[in-house]
Amino acid sequence: MTPAELAARLPKAELHIHIEGSLEPELIFALAQRNGVALPYASVDALRQAYAFTDLQSFLDIYYAGASVLLHEADFFDMAWAYLQRAHADHVIHAEIFFDPQTHTARGVDIGVVIAGLRRACDKARTEFGMTSALILCFLRHLSEADAFATLEAALPYREHFIGVGLDSSEVGHPPSKFSRVFARCRELGLRIVAHAGEEGPPAYIREALDDLRAERIDHGVRSLEDPALVAELARRRTPLTVCPLSNLKLCVVNDLRDHPMKRLLDAGLCATVNSDDPAYFGGYLNANFVQTVQALDLSREQVITLARNSFEASFTDAATRARHLARLEAAIG
Repeated sequence: MTPAELAARLPKAELHIHIEGSLEPELIFALAQRNGVALPYASVDALRQAYAFTDLQSFLDIYYAGASVLLHEADFFDMAWAYLQRAHADHVIHAEIFFDPQTHTARGVDIGVVIAGLRRACDKARTEFGMTSALILCFLRHLSEADAFATLEAALPYREHFIGVGLDSSEVGHPPSKFSRVFARCRELGLRIVAHAGEEGPPAYIREALDDLRAERIDHGVRSLEDPALVAELARRRTPLTVCPLSNLKLCVVNDLRDHPMKRLLDAGLCATVNSDDPAYFGGYLNANFVQTVQALDLSREQVITLARNSFEASFTDAATRARHLARLEAAIG
């Protein structure tokens, strides 16, 4: 079995998936018709042709337009269930799913509607697939910290349904330190902390995420390699990086997958993981990211296994669940 074949077959966790970014054009159009929402694209093909991104912002403009079709609990359920079925087909046995409530509450959708639809899909995946999952609420960093505080307060009646908070959207010009106070409040509430940093933003943003927000995981983090002292600190702390190779390619962080830093991250002893980010927009779900990265970088069997192990080590599951997942992985390795 080749390393790429092994990557496709191994049980794994996905830790960096924006559920709104799994909304395929076909479902966007179906939900638009169901909800009477007008789209600025004439067809599914016309929408797909718009996916020629030059940077993060050009993607976000289309991303938010696609999310406009999400209005009712059933819409959020359908979106999440479609993702979870694809993840199951890719041998994902644990998923930690980001969602962006501000994208929806700004359109008058109640945060409880969002969470109820997503949670129902996660419960169905547990029943039908034995897949464990968790929700992570993300604040939009292009909005104010006051807006993030308001979002947190609105979410607290549903605290039992999400395990952590993150920080996403436009990175450049919006450093993690902008949200220091709201993340301090989240830590007081016992929420797990993650943050996007070091994708388009500089390594200094990763340091801020670690020191100001006390992030337990860094989402992306590929620019850490520009700062050797930061790399040494990430390795010492064993801070996971949730890396998204096809996203990095699609958003021009790298120009060729053969130039992707994943192998260098592993060689530096970092706890790197493979994830799909916004798979409907970036050309592939978890296995596509895993297989194409393995092939482009000629990763070894041992590196593939390390990436799979890292995905469970970096997860926010309890010790018993993590041990059960790792046992499934070891059994699959043989």
